[in-house]
Amino acid sequence: MDLYMIGFMFYFFTCGFCKSDIPIGYQVTLPVPSMYNVTFSGRAFFMETGNEVPTFKVALSVEAVNGEYSCSLGVFLGDFKVWNSGHFSQFVAREICMLELTKYGDLQLKDSKGGIGWRSATSAQGVERLQLLETGNLVLSDAMNQIKWQTFNFPTNVMLWGQRLSISTHLTSFYNNSILFFSFEIQKNKIALYLNAGTLKYSYWEFRLPNNRDITFAQLGSRGLKLFDGNFRKFAQILSTRHEPLRILTIGENTGNLKFYHYSPYNGTFEESYEAIHTTCDLPLACGPYGVCTFHNRCTCIQFSRKVYRREPNCNEAFSSEFCTSRSPVEMVEIMGVDSILSIPPQRVNVSKQECLKLCIHDCKCAAVLYSVTGTATIFKECFHYGLVRGVKQVKQGTGLSYLVKVPKGLGRNNRKKSTVKRWLLLVGGVVDGLIILLLVGGFGYYIFVVRRRNNP
Repeated sequence: MDLYMIGFMFYFFTCGFCKSDIPIGYQVTLPVPSMYNVTFSGRAFFMETGNEVPTFKVALSVEAVNGEYSCSLGVFLGDFKVWNSGHFSQFVAREICMLELTKYGDLQLKDSKGGIGWRSATSAQGVERLQLLETGNLVLSDAMNQIKWQTFNFPTNVMLWGQRLSISTHLTSFYNNSILFFSFEIQKNKIALYLNAGTLKYSYWEFRLPNNRDITFAQLGSRGLKLFDGNFRKFAQILSTRHEPLRILTIGENTGNLKFYHYSPYNGTFEESYEAIHTTCDLPLACGPYGVCTFHNRCTCIQFSRKVYRREPNCNEAFSSEFCTSRSPVEMVEIMGVDSILSIPPQRVNVSKQECLKLCIHDCKCAAVLYSVTGTATIFKECFHYGLVRGVKQVKQGTGLSYLVKVPKGLGRNNRKKSTVKRWLLLVGGVVDGLIILLLVGGFGYYIFVVRRRNNP
């Protein structure tokens, strides 16, 4: 049995003793500090493969996360983390963080108490070794080199060159330790980015296919993301904007944007080759809850504040937006000149605006409404209900859209009073400005026609 114990004073263990495969019975262990240090990060690299720079490496890591120490297994391309066992659920380890490939062929993460925080669930399947392939795929294989488990079947927020993504798998990226997360999904006739909030799901970017072609899987190639049909024929591709060969596709943790990256040997870093969304206001979480992204790509509160924030505001501080836990009466307040970038199927069609709003008021999970009226000869009316107020951006008025937000009853009335005062002030200001201009013009005319004539008879 191979056993490596990394001393507490060594935060990083390089690949001096790395292998491309390890047998059953192998263990590698990292100590967990007894005192919490928010900057602590310990990492032991124990597998490496490939001669191309940068190389793929596998590491056992201990990192400070939210007041605890997380123990995880990770795959890296250079310094870029491309897969992590703790992507969906963190394993909080006590005293030690140990990776073991048991004699029964199960790959496990444990701590000093023997608690198993993550496992491959491959026990008694004939697993003989853990291998790191040239593609960056970490696999468990048997004596006949048949793969029993692989990281490519459990993608995180990264897709590597040569990796396939099918309808049954998708990329996910979690936003700021909240319930919100982004997903990149392959569907029958499109690929799309989604914002997920519990059971709610909203698309904010789509790549639809011509001629109603069906996608079986997508694969990242050197020039772009290739789409294949059921006969393994490539029929569409999202091309990179650069000529350098691609290595990575990612879904941004904070933005939810889809990006391609190539490696620059000159700079020794990964550089962006393509991004799906170019405008800040078209990102789903560009602003905070009850915030609106303006024409100037800045955030302001739609919750009755004129203040423009340089940083993301919390715009629902004035009231509780948890309507299902409150019995207080509510009302819908229209926000002029805004739209939502979040797309969902309509709740109802061909209903009046009043009926659309009534449905939202009586549904405690509904937080906002978008009411759309389109068409000339034939009028189409669509009612969209949203369970959260995010992805709101400023648009030109007169687009046939009405966006309304649910608020406690009376708050909207206060807003209307403020709006009336604002209009009155604007009216008075306009009258005053007009009188000043009239006096200036009259004074100048008096000077030209009276004073100058008197001085020049």
